[in-house]
Amino acid sequence: MKIPGNIAKFRWVGLTSMVALLAAVAMLYPAARGNKVYASQEKEAPRATADQTTTLNDQTDLNLTVYNSNIALIRDVRNLALPSGTFRLKFMDIAATVNPATVHFRSLNEPDKLGVIEQNYEYDLLEPAKLLHKYVGKEVTLVRSYQESGTTKREEIKATLLSDNNGTVWKIGNDIVTGVYAESYRFPEVPANLYERPTLLMSLENSGAKKQQVEASYLANNLSWNADYVLTVARDDKNADLDGWVTVVNNSGTAFHNARLQLVAGELNRVPTESRIRAMDMAMSAPAKAKEQFQQEAFSEYHLYSLGRKTSVEDKETKQISLLQGSGVPVEKIFMVNGQSYYYRNPQNPGAPLKDPVMVYYKFKNEEKAGLGIPLPAGNVRVYQKDSKGGILFAGEDRIDHTPKDEFVNIHIGNAFDVVAEHKQTDYKRIDTHTWEMEFEVTLRNHKDAPLTVQVNEPIGGDWEMLSSTYKYTKTAAFAAQFILPVAKDGTSVLKYRIRAKW
Repeated sequence: MKIPGNIAKFRWVGLTSMVALLAAVAMLYPAARGNKVYASQEKEAPRATADQTTTLNDQTDLNLTVYNSNIALIRDVRNLALPSGTFRLKFMDIAATVNPATVHFRSLNEPDKLGVIEQNYEYDLLEPAKLLHKYVGKEVTLVRSYQESGTTKREEIKATLLSDNNGTVWKIGNDIVTGVYAESYRFPEVPANLYERPTLLMSLENSGAKKQQVEASYLANNLSWNADYVLTVARDDKNADLDGWVTVVNNSGTAFHNARLQLVAGELNRVPTESRIRAMDMAMSAPAKAKEQFQQEAFSEYHLYSLGRKTSVEDKETKQISLLQGSGVPVEKIFMVNGQSYYYRNPQNPGAPLKDPVMVYYKFKNEEKAGLGIPLPAGNVRVYQKDSKGGILFAGEDRIDHTPKDEFVNIHIGNAFDVVAEHKQTDYKRIDTHTWEMEFEVTLRNHKDAPLTVQVNEPIGGDWEMLSSTYKYTKTAAFAAQFILPVAKDGTSVLKYRIRAKW
């Protein structure tokens, strides 16, 4: 076949160009082609640095600050040997209730040379059911026992787990097997996404020294504390001993060993979504020694109590530590009757008086000369008193709010058994369109074998004035008057007072 001249010329030019190109390639890479090493193989890609792990063995200091709002701030200091460049660090042995958004990680040696690129909180913990489920589609060794000639033998069978939904489905050879087929399973390894305990997985970049001292701080839930007090009142109701305890409850999922313990008392404001919070830098027992008690100091608008020694708080543990001791604290026993705002009308039995409880309080001042004088955290106060034979009996309990020093503490222990209070309205008269006159009667009967004094607090409405009263009164508020009534042993006292009010 005859090729046209122009086409033949084109083919010759193309062939010449191709030969020249191949020759140039051969000149540039003769060694590579001769040894069958290509450019992409000249330099092996760097291997990723193995994950670093830190546990409690690296811990050098631990500070546990517990708030009385079911959270705690943990500051965990560890000495680590870290590689240069980018790597991953498994920060283990942290509280299972950590709020990941509050984690703050930094180097104490070179904070500008060790940085966090990203972090994950791994809480998919290792347990038999999860381990089995992670092996769906993979081979597992099944181990089971059988009897042969009176001897128990074990056999191991390789099987592929096809499904783990409401029971296992196995492929053994060409058979599909369901049900409980083995006594135990043997797995070649633990999957990378299962952890034996809660772990912070951090991607770090280190351009500093290999040895670093680092601090991880974070907020965790299910750590709380509260104060409990034991008030032992003398037989004559004149003085008492006060023992204070703090009770720390740890349900965080981890233990805190050899920790510096601090407690914060106060009303801490928290936003509804915790992810917005950031971590910032009864028994009667002998009192603790002074060096083991808490040292108190003001902190912002709160009070901080620091234990003067290190302590350990185990997981799922309730720990009690002595907070304070006051001896010979002067107390006052108060009997109190509070009138009601509906002016003592008795709809069930017209004409009959209404009975009100006579409440019993112990009152003392939180002052230094009484052996107290430190801010008292809110808590329950349990009151004990000796009987005639010297035995200690429980007399009641109440809850107190946070109480600063030099303030009074009132503890309601219950209602008097042998003191009766009755209220009655004895007169009601309209004077004009906006003016009324009313008269009331309060009767107190004391069946105790000793005299007492009762504080009567009466609510009075409108623009009022006292017209007459059988006992002296004090206007304690715009709409209240107070009377102090002595009542003799096995005696009766009657308070009568008349008011005029305008509305």
